[in-house]
Amino acid sequence: MDGFKKRLNESVQFKLSFSLSLAILVIAILAGSFSFVSAFDEAHELQDDMLRQVAALFDRQHLPLAHLGDDGRAKDSDEESRVIVQYLDDGSKAAATGDIGAPLPLPATLSDGLHTLDVSGETFRVLVKTTSNHERIAVAQETGIRDEIARASAVHTLMPLLILVPILLLIVADLVRKLFLPIAALSAEIDRRSEQELHPIEEIHLPAEVRPFVVAINRLLVRVEQSMETQRRFVADAAHELRSPMTALSLQSERLARAEMSEQAHERLVTLRLGIERGRNLLDQLLSLARAQTVSTAPEAPVSVQHVYRRVLEDILPLAEARHIDICVDGEQDATVWVSEPDLIAVIRNLVDNAIRYTPEGGTVDLSVTTEDGQAILRIQDSGPGIQAAERQRVFDPFYRTLGSDQAGSGLGLAIVKAITDRIGAKIQLAFADEVRHSGLRVCVCVSLVNPSHRDPVRMNTEVVVV
Repeated sequence: MDGFKKRLNESVQFKLSFSLSLAILVIAILAGSFSFVSAFDEAHELQDDMLRQVAALFDRQHLPLAHLGDDGRAKDSDEESRVIVQYLDDGSKAAATGDIGAPLPLPATLSDGLHTLDVSGETFRVLVKTTSNHERIAVAQETGIRDEIARASAVHTLMPLLILVPILLLIVADLVRKLFLPIAALSAEIDRRSEQELHPIEEIHLPAEVRPFVVAINRLLVRVEQSMETQRRFVADAAHELRSPMTALSLQSERLARAEMSEQAHERLVTLRLGIERGRNLLDQLLSLARAQTVSTAPEAPVSVQHVYRRVLEDILPLAEARHIDICVDGEQDATVWVSEPDLIAVIRNLVDNAIRYTPEGGTVDLSVTTEDGQAILRIQDSGPGIQAAERQRVFDPFYRTLGSDQAGSGLGLAIVKAITDRIGAKIQLAFADEVRHSGLRVCVCVSLVNPSHRDPVRMNTEVVVV
């Protein structure tokens, strides 16, 4: 019962359905009761009219009544539904009807009109009438059969109501559910959005009662977007402004390195220069993240994945050679995708850079591309330690570093990849390269292929799948 009350208080749809159903049931009960009583009384009135008509027939036609002891019972007649017609005068004139051979012991003092009498342990409805011959006759019928007929007639009047009320309840429940479908669809549409999709909600086809809430949500989205844009602009401006002093510090450290100094000072200068370089890399990553989180323009032409691979390898090959990493592109299969080339280069560059940094010296990094179900699947696989399943959601957060990592970095690489893939409508999947040993990392980026007939890809929902 407590669960029912809680659901009734929390759900407007359930409350509306319950209220309407309860109102329909109450009205149906009241209407059914009124109809039953009215039909019951009307059936009794019709039966009383039948007694009047029988008496009038005997009076107009001067029909003789059967003499006492005659059995004028009709074949196959129902004794309980018989109508008895007899004289109300002394016993010498009393006679039975055609249904029974003995008259009812009715008192001769009954006045003309309708009476309900108990006769020999049974209840009868009796009509007393004085004919034109100044003879008094009684027309009687048992009330039991009258009531049974009246109840049957009243029940027949209730049958349509009894059949239609359950159907009406089902229709009401279905109508209420359909009326709330736009709200459910609105909730699902908002729930499918990523944190970057802050465009206004469409107000068309929404009920007028819901539109004020949608307008308020749209205003909130505008304020949130403005706040996020302010934060991104602040990060970008701060990073941009810090690049100049960091560049000046780097130049000063290079000049200082050419000066004569002790070996201890030289070691400290090397440490200083590494810190300055890490600071410059962090600023570059912050600028890349700010650019990734902004809405880019639509691509002007399709991009070859193999072309992007070659460009990335040309830039990052010195880092791989310095760590003795064997990096290559498996196969010659190519795919053409409809995304911005700088965006795709940024995604591949960050993934390959992470693979090289986290792969031990002498390891391997393999790049490949395949097509499946209208999508290009870009794979970057390394022989490093991989990422545990428990951390695969966290690694996309800015500045998050995997546990036990001793590699230098800002923790922004995968955050940049996530921001770009969300914006271009791609999917990214993380898994072990070797599922048996739980080692190595395989990253798959699924991007829509170009539709050759329309030169436009089939857009897909933004989704990040961690397997």
